[in-house]
Formats: sequence, structure tokens, C-alpha cells
Amino acid sequence: MGFFVGYVLGFALGMGLIVGFARFQNIRSKHRTDLAQVIAAFARMTLQDLRKLFPDQPYPAWVVFSEKQKAASDIIRNAVEPILEQYRSSIMSSLKFSKLTLGTVAPQFTGVSIIEGDSDEIIMELELQWDGNPNIVLDIKTRVGVPLPIQVKNIGFTGVFRLIFKPLVDEFPCFGAICYSLRQKKSLDFTLKVVGGDVSSIPGISDALEETIRNAVEDFTWPVRQIIPILPGDYSYLELKPVGTLEVKLIEAKALTNKDIIGKSDPFVELFIRPLRHRIQTSKTINNQTNPIWNEHFEFVVEDFSTQHLTIRVYDNEGIQTSEFIGCAQLPLTELEPGKVKDVWLKLVKDLDIQRDQKKRGQVHLEILYYPLNGESELYNPFDPDFRLTLVEKAFKHANDTDPSKSASPMKRDVIIRGVLSVTVISAENLPATDLFGKSDPFVELTMKKSDQKNKTRVVTDTLNPEWNQTFEFVVEDGLHELLILEVYDHDTFGKEKMGRCIMTLTRAILEQEFRDSFPIDGTESGRLNLRLKWTPQTIIRD
Repeated sequence: MGFFVGYVLGFALGMGLIVGFARFQNIRSKHRTDLAQVIAAFARMTLQDLRKLFPDQPYPAWVVFSEKQKAASDIIRNAVEPILEQYRSSIMSSLKFSKLTLGTVAPQFTGVSIIEGDSDEIIMELELQWDGNPNIVLDIKTRVGVPLPIQVKNIGFTGVFRLIFKPLVDEFPCFGAICYSLRQKKSLDFTLKVVGGDVSSIPGISDALEETIRNAVEDFTWPVRQIIPILPGDYSYLELKPVGTLEVKLIEAKALTNKDIIGKSDPFVELFIRPLRHRIQTSKTINNQTNPIWNEHFEFVVEDFSTQHLTIRVYDNEGIQTSEFIGCAQLPLTELEPGKVKDVWLKLVKDLDIQRDQKKRGQVHLEILYYPLNGESELYNPFDPDFRLTLVEKAFKHANDTDPSKSASPMKRDVIIRGVLSVTVISAENLPATDLFGKSDPFVELTMKKSDQKNKTRVVTDTLNPEWNQTFEFVVEDGLHELLILEVYDHDTFGKEKMGRCIMTLTRAILEQEFRDSFPIDGTESGRLNLRLKWTPQTIIRD
């Protein structure tokens, strides 16, 4: 009897718990549904709805109606107009805002992340999306005096903003200053319209204004940053400053796409770290050539080694017409080792962000050297006029440079590194078979491009892996601007057949004095050339 009573009570208690839990879940679900409906109703609220909810005065600080946007618009106007003026095209004499309101669509933050940084800072990145309806009208006056009111509309922007709270302190609010910047511009779309007309009817204005706007946005992009002091103190160390120099040798390109119907392309290259008009450097044009050799040197200022890239764009020069795009490539600076020369071939693509194009556009050969601007660094930059000076000589030179009587003519000086280059052609591997019996009779021709000095090895018969162990010496007058070209040939009875070539600068030899390495032979599938280079320097400075 007691067992039966306990069984009934236990069953009743269990059923009661199940019914209670089910009822609790239903109530919780209904509460969530009601809350979601309330939130959705708030999301659909308009400015008129907010006016009905809140009294006329005072509004909370975070409620901003269209007529109260004037202060924010004035702040944006004062900050942006000088930058637009800085990048204003030469065909425009003035560029000002006549109207600037932000509209009724607020930006949306679609992601937040915390980035690991130094121990005295907090780095936060916010992903923002804005498909706004602002009212922006620019008053433009052309060089011929024609005024043009141009409306900027249909703005769509997606990007990542970076906030840095630094330094961290014990005093509230626990940080001394805020740095903010546009870390990454993912997309920026807008349309331009002449008020009462069509902007495309005025030649050049649309492209010039679009370039001005994009350059202005780029001037807000990282590593450029704005600093807002929160606590009293000196925060000048947070300002944008150079951290190093990037020395780039544009050596050659191969297999570039031919854009011309008659003849070949006339390629030139644009190189930059920040795509601003005064930061982009341009090579000379090589006419009628899809395998050009430039041998040009460029120097860039690096402001953030960890995030910046070297970008190159190759074009076909069409004379008075717009140059035709061939391809582009990008190299993160983090792939470089400070003080070490990096020799790279970069494959050209159509778009750096969306790499769906499988078309072969060619490759570009670069030699890159990153040199940090650190007074305590033991790394040497051969392009620096003080490259070979001792500490005592540098101190003496600095004393002379600060003497007013000796600094009246601040002429730019070119570094000339004169010396003797010793090249030992050791051997080659995996050369292609060019003879009928599956062998070759290879030899190597060595040429200094600038001075046109030439030498060649002996012919080694019936082999694809020849050994020469021959040494050649070249007197070099300008080592930083010279090229060593090694061409591998197959010797025939009535001539010679080219297998491939290696092209290299002398920068690594100048830095390391002596080294041995294996170099790929361009034009072969897997052929390599084993060399030893030795440099005996004599540096002079030409004023």
C-alpha cells in the first residue's frame, strides 16, 4: 500500500514539474516575441514618431533632428574642404561645399574586433556600412570661370574604422588620448550630377572630381590618424611619422599582355605605397616591347611596416589617349626582412580584391630593400650617402653640415659606388635539351648592361648539368645603377640557340660583399645557375 501511494505521489509530482516547465517556456517564448515586436516597431520609427514621443524641449543629447545637424555638418565641412582643396584638379579653380547635410539614414556597425597591440594601448576596429541619403552639393568653378553646382548622391560606403586608446593610465577614463582612422576602405560608390544638367556633358570634370574625392578619402586612411587628447599631456609621439624607407629596383617584366593591334605594347609602371597623387612614382615607357627592361630605382617613405603594401600597376602608353591597363600586383611589407635584399617576380592580376580572372597578364621583376629609420639600427642602406662612413666620420660630417657657412647650397647628392665585381660561374642544373640526342652544349655570356662590358665561359659539350668554375672581373663605375645579365646558350656549329637568362642588380653584392647562391634561369622550366659574387668597393659622393 505504501509503495502504491509513493508511486502515485511521484508520478503526480513529475507531471506537475513537466507542466510547469512547459508553461514557463511558453511564457518565455511569448515574452521574447513581444520584445522582438517592440524592437521592430522602434526600428520603423521615423523622425515624426520621435517628435510625438518626446516633448519639444529639451531633447536628450543623443536625439538629433535634421535642423540640429548644422553643427555636425559645419565640423565635417571645415575638416574636409581643406583636403578637397589640396587634391583639387588643375582644371578647377575652386571647390567648396554649398550644401552638406547627412540625411536620415544612420550608419550601421556590422562588426567589432579587438586587435592585439602594445601593453599600453587598446586597439578596436569597427566595421561600418552606410548607404546614406545625404544632401551634398559642391560649388565648382572651372579655370575658364564657369560655375558648376554638382550634387554627390547615391553614396554607398563600407569600411573598417580603427580606434586606439593610448596611453593607458590609472586616472579616469583610464586612457590619455584617442586615435581614430579609416583602417580599410572596402568599397566607395557614388554618383555625380550637375544640378539641372548632366556632368558627362562637360569633358574631364567628372573624372577630375571623382579622383579628387577618392584622394581625399585616401588621406583619411590608415596610417594617417587623427588624435583627440582626453587627459592633459604631450601626445606628439602618436602622430604619423616615417618609420623606414623602401628602396625598389624595377628591373624587368616578361610576357606582358599585348594591347596593341599593330606592333607591341608600350609599357610603363606606376608604383606606390599610398595611392596619392604626389606619392605615386612612374617609370619610363619602353616602346614596342612585351619583355621590357627598365632598371630604374625608386624610394618610398614607410609609415607603418606592419600594414602597408607596395602596389604596382602596369599600363600600355597610348600617347594622347588614356593609357590602357595591363595588370597590377601587390607585396605586403611584412614579407620583407629589414636590411635584406628581396628579389621577387610578381604575377599581374586584373583586380587585387577579386582575383577571379585567370588570364595571364605577365610578371614583373623587382628587387626590394627595406631600411628602418632607427638611429640605433646596425643595418646599412647602400642608397644612403653615409652608407660607408664610420661613426667618427658621421659625427664629423654632421658637424660640417650644421655649419651655416658650409650649407648655403643644399644640392641633392647622388651616391656613386665604384668597385670591382668578381663573378664566378660555377655550374648550371636542369638545362633544357636542345640537341637531337637529348643533350646540349651550353655556355654563358655575361654582360654589364650600363657599361656594355662582356665576357663568356667556355663551351661544355653533351650535358644538361655543366660545370665551368670560371671567374670574371668587371670594373663598375656606378654599382647601384648597373645590371648584370647572364644569358645561357647552346653552342651549335653554325651559331647559338638561347636557352634563358638571369638578370640581377648589384645591391646584394654591395651589401654582403661576397655570397654564393643559385638563381632560376628565366625561359627554362627548372634550370638554375650557380654563382659566386664578390664586391670590392670604392665609394664616392658626387655633388
